[in-house]
Amino acid sequence: MSKIPRNFKLLEELEKGEKGLGAESISYGLTNQDDITMTYWNGTILGPPHSTHENRIYSLTIICDETYPEKPPQVSFISKINLPCVDDTGKVVVDQFDTLKNWRRSYTMETVLLELRKNMAAPSNKKLSQPAEGTTY
Repeated sequence: MSKIPRNFKLLEELEKGEKGLGAESISYGLTNQDDITMTYWNGTILGPPHSTHENRIYSLTIICDETYPEKPPQVSFISKINLPCVDDTGKVVVDQFDTLKNWRRSYTMETVLLELRKNMAAPSNKKLSQPAEGTTY
């Protein structure tokens, strides 16, 4: 089976993200439409219901460098959040987040954002006290 080239995979993700064809609880797109390398992305996660994240919108940055999709993207929260897999600068720590730690080429930015949202709603995390809404790293 042949591998889809990086740019084709990213174009596919861009189209899905821009057309809103994915999950309604997340969104993602290029930071700059002129970024021909498709490296820098913005992501948004709507806080899951019945958690301390409910009715909050979390902004993230996603960097898909030249090693993507062979290696996971670098993901950081812009919005402050208290989660075990996020360090004190907002970066999602690869070794503490299974989706990045056990990365597969078939995963996408949508996979990462949905798994982060699921992590926010996990019983062990959904009651964690959170920084004031609107604060950023």
